This record gives sequence, C-alpha cells and structure tokens, in this order.
Amino acid sequence: MCRRSQAAAAMALGGVRVLELAGLAPAPLCGMILADFGARVVRVDRLPGSAAAADVQGRGKRSLALDLKRPQGAEALRRLCRAADVLIEPFRHGVMEKLGLGPEVLLQENPRLIYARLTGFGQTGKYAKSAGHDINYLALSGVLSKLGRKDENPYAPINLLADFAGGGVMCAMGIVVALYERATSGRGQIIDASMVEGVAYLSSFLWKSQNLGLWSRPRGENLLDSGAPFYEIYRTSDGKFMAVGALEPQFYKELIKGLGLDPNELDTQMNFSDWPEMKKKFASIFAQKTQAEWCRVFDGTDACVTPVLSFDDVASHQHNKQRCSFIKNDQGEISPRPAPLLSRTPAVPSCKRDPFIGEHTEEILLEYGFTKEEIAKLYSDKIIGFSKPQANL
Repeated sequence: MCRRSQAAAAMALGGVRVLELAGLAPAPLCGMILADFGARVVRVDRLPGSAAAADVQGRGKRSLALDLKRPQGAEALRRLCRAADVLIEPFRHGVMEKLGLGPEVLLQENPRLIYARLTGFGQTGKYAKSAGHDINYLALSGVLSKLGRKDENPYAPINLLADFAGGGVMCAMGIVVALYERATSGRGQIIDASMVEGVAYLSSFLWKSQNLGLWSRPRGENLLDSGAPFYEIYRTSDGKFMAVGALEPQFYKELIKGLGLDPNELDTQMNFSDWPEMKKKFASIFAQKTQAEWCRVFDGTDACVTPVLSFDDVASHQHNKQRCSFIKNDQGEISPRPAPLLSRTPAVPSCKRDPFIGEHTEEILLEYGFTKEEIAKLYSDKIIGFSKPQANL
C-alpha cells in the first residue's frame, strides 16, 4: 500500500495540480481525497507561528507557507494559480475578493482553472457572509429535524454529515466533474459548494420517499429513525453493543431465530403499537450474552446483526483485515484506506507523516517557476516561511 512513488502516475488524478488554501475540516478532507487518488496537492498555509488551522488530513500533501494578506503574498498565489488545475478556497464570501484573488481575476489569467469555493452557506443568500458550523448547516438543510429519538430534541451527530459528507466529499465530486468537463471544453469554472445544499442533496431519499409512509409518524417512531425494534442498537452483557438492521421479512425471521424466540408467539413485524414492548424484549435478550457471543450466533447469517466496533477494534476485525480497509503510516497511525476501490487505477495513499507547515515551500516555488533569488527575497520580506529555513537559505 505504501509504494506510492511508483503508482502515483497511474492513479486516476495523476498529474492534476491542486492548491488548497488551509482551512478547517471540510476543505482539508476535499484536498486529501484528491491527493489519495493521485493529485499533487499543495496546502497553502499561513506562516509558522501564526494562528494556523490544524489540519489532521494532510496525507499526501505538501505545505507552502505564504502570507496572503501582504500584496507580495497575494501576487505569489496568483502566479501559482496560473500553473494550477484546481484551487480549493474555504473562506467566507468576499474574503478572496478583498485580497484581489477572486475568481474573475484568477480565471482571466488561467481560463482552465477550476476554482472550488467550499463554504457553509454558499456564495449568495441571506447567510452568505455569516459564520456557522456543521450543526447550523444541518439545521438549515432540514436534515436535523429528522435526527433524534422519540420525545427528545433533534440530535446533531458528530460533524460528519454537513462538514465532511455535504462539504468535503461533495466538493471533491464537483472538482472531479469539472475536470471531466474541462477535458472536452478546455475551460475551467467556479464551483459553489455549500454545505447546507450538500447535506440537503444527500437527504434526497428522505424527500423522495415522503409519500411512501416511511416518515409518516413523529420523529423516533418510524422504520429507520430508531422507532423499529428490528432497526436498533442493543447493549450486550459486557457493555458493548450490537447493531440490528433486519428490515426485510426474511432477515427479520433470521433475527428472531437467532434470539431464540418463537415467531408464533410474537405479533407481526410491522405492528407499530407493539414496537415499544418488542424493544424491551429484544434488549433483555441481548443483555444476556457478550458481544463476542452474539457474533458467534449471527455471523454467517442474514439477520443483519453486526457488532458496534470501537476505533480500537475496527482495524483488527476479520472482515476489515481481509479487505485491508485500514492503513498505517510510518508514524504508526491507523486511518481508513481511501474509498471506493478502483480496479485499474486505485488510490495509493501516502504512508508518510503529514507535512509540517512550510516544509516544502522552496521545493514548491521552484517547481512552479520561481527563481532562487525570488524565493530568497520573499523569505527576507517575511512573505513565505520554512519549517527549517536554515537548511534552505
């Protein structure tokens, strides 16, 4: 998995040059996805020592430290963008325009540039200039109203939905789509990636299925929102959990068999009024065995019952080990392998540690056509920074 240098050119995004302006969680994920699939991603960081955003998703990236607030720094980025394929910009509406780095400027100088703007609320609308976080975007999308248990407030899960799925992943998809179109037209374009709209788009099934009766009951009482006893999480005797998703009748039959119940003594599966009591019955039975014991009961069946794995256990689970679903870098850190798998040009993630801020500043600038004299001047003027400047200049 670590032979990246030999495989990089064969990856799907090999040769694509990406500039990612350092930001919070969604933009770094977007850049990491592109890097995992072969793009040459440069993370443009603030100078070392400034209030820099912590990027724990720097896999496969290089770091260039640059002060964009200074005219010379903004001009340096303009130069970089003339030779780049993609720019990922995570700032609120209007910030790049104030720096003289708006899309109308950069696309005029490089008409092939794909200018991806990843924000919470998008580039237009009442909230375009407002601050927000995952929970706010989730709320405005309508999705938050569907999340939570019966008789409780709506519940925002960990910031995976709006920040990462609706933001980082959707933006990466937009970039790949724009790259595909550019192969025909030769022209770049602006991507307005709103996390509100991204997570709303992810919820299309909820919108499209409203007339099917799946969501006709109050929150927490429906088939897929913790209402059903056969789509629920149960505690085991050792304090761990099992996830149950036995929706279809044939799977439900396997669940009942595994629990040791007599189907003739139970009410019908879809009797809503009986669901609360069925939950109590299932819970009492699951509490009688350990997670490992339940795995021995249900593994190899179609009951749709699986263990709820902790981060400590997930990489060592037999299924995940067989698929090499998790990888380890040269620092011993474990993380998920890039997905999905491509048969001919798979992602080959870097196994090196994440870059230090400014670690590759000189290397990147030379690669993009700056002379050593220009780099020395930018460094002396405190426009750029190095992680180890004494080793370079």
